[in-house]
Amino acid sequence: MPETPDIQRAWTIVRRGRPAYALKLKTDWPVPKKLEKGEVLVRIQAGALNPVGWKIMRTMPNLFANRPHVAEHDFSGVIVDANGTSYSNGDNVFGWIPTDLQQKTRQGVLAEYARVPAEFVALRPDNVTPVQAAGITLTAMTSYQALHKIAKLEADQTIFVNGGSTAAGAFAIQLAKAVGAKVVATASARNEEFVRKQGADEFIDYTKQPLVKYLSENPPATKYHVIYDAVGLIDPSLFTHSAKYLAPNGIFISTGPLPKNFGPSELWKVLRTVGAIVIPSWLGNVNRRYRMVLVKHDEEDLKAIQKLLADGSLKPIVDSTFAFEDVIKAYDRILTTRATGKVVVKVDPTVD
Repeated sequence: MPETPDIQRAWTIVRRGRPAYALKLKTDWPVPKKLEKGEVLVRIQAGALNPVGWKIMRTMPNLFANRPHVAEHDFSGVIVDANGTSYSNGDNVFGWIPTDLQQKTRQGVLAEYARVPAEFVALRPDNVTPVQAAGITLTAMTSYQALHKIAKLEADQTIFVNGGSTAAGAFAIQLAKAVGAKVVATASARNEEFVRKQGADEFIDYTKQPLVKYLSENPPATKYHVIYDAVGLIDPSLFTHSAKYLAPNGIFISTGPLPKNFGPSELWKVLRTVGAIVIPSWLGNVNRRYRMVLVKHDEEDLKAIQKLLADGSLKPIVDSTFAFEDVIKAYDRILTTRATGKVVVKVDPTVD
């Protein structure tokens, strides 16, 4: 294994704003060779982009974000310093650097090396390539925790997934099918084949008419046990009208209504959503539970995801790949909100 260099190339977030304005490619970013107990040094092979990445980039002030720091969270790579952990040098791994850890250590994945606590990585199954593995952890763990820990989804229940062509939505479909649940999912007509390939039993084209209107006029024979909003809708209507299609003991779960900006219309929708969550039903609010899934690292959840990947129950979903030099183009792709699956950056150009 070649000697680890002292400096590296890294895409760093230096200011608040759109990716093209906020990001800077540095060629002298230090390689973090000094590891704390329980950390490993990983040579990054590929990193994936996430909506939370560009949303925080655009909205969070520098004061709270501890910038500059390396961008993004999900990665695949090779351990080059196992540092006395249970791993060995040369192990192929995948994992993530959560936002709070990123802001503390300034480590991210759009760089050639990163130091990461060993519990935040897992061995990459042989049936998954580095590019595929790069886009797994954050979104798969989000959906895993939403379905297993919050909804406690069971076989023969029905889940409605809003945004089945998003990465979180696609993983949710696969995870729901793995427990034997029925899945109804939405997307635009052009993504129907993709959504059905993930395992959706029924498909709804949300572009034909407003989704709330369609569900209100065509409620399911048996109301949904779970609604999982993988889009993170700012408008609360899907929840506030849900008594017509969500079972009384059912639950509405959102990946989080994070606004695209701080404009008046976006903030008004957020306030409406907050009201829909906190106002009790006896004051006229819908009598259903609303929860946001705020992903937290759990080593056992990561191991469960690793096992599902290894046995083929969970399949990677890659929308597109970009060269390391083309990170801004990669963000342009995710900013279209039309990516079906993960947008991946190949830090090592030789990997598949």
